[in-house]
Amino acid sequence: MFKALAAALCLTAFAAPALAAPAPQVEISSYAQLRTPLPYPYDERADANAAVAAGRARALREHKLLMIDLGGNWCADCRILAGTMDLPSLHAFVEAHYVVVFVDVGRFDRNLQIPAHYGITQRLEGVPSLLIVDPATDRLLDPGQDAAIQDARHFSPQALADWVAKWVR
Repeated sequence: MFKALAAALCLTAFAAPALAAPAPQVEISSYAQLRTPLPYPYDERADANAAVAAGRARALREHKLLMIDLGGNWCADCRILAGTMDLPSLHAFVEAHYVVVFVDVGRFDRNLQIPAHYGITQRLEGVPSLLIVDPATDRLLDPGQDAAIQDARHFSPQALADWVAKWVR
């Protein structure tokens, strides 16, 4: 039994990245406190390939992680996530550690080459889907976690901040 517990603890240590800094404490406890109207962060006309390439290049230059936010303006959870990331404390944290690129995936029928590039070849489970990318290797740091916050409104605002922070090393 001790060996199984030790193995589980070891596996847990490798499954979750270590934090370089604690997550910021967000200013709100409920999404009802977000500024309205909520943001519409996805540009349907944007060239997603060019935006991701530019974001990756900037992340490399600035020694930051690349966060690719896959979603659509029709999605309430996507807009809640964007509104939460606009909170001053979380915005400052994200600005310090990430370059964020918003990619409109329409109704799961647009720009799907972006998740496919990172090995997500099945239909997206939901949105928002966040891809956390090491810009030096162009590899996901969160494989299998891209849809973890697709139900953003069921997280607390602080839980979203904690999730965003957990990939920072």
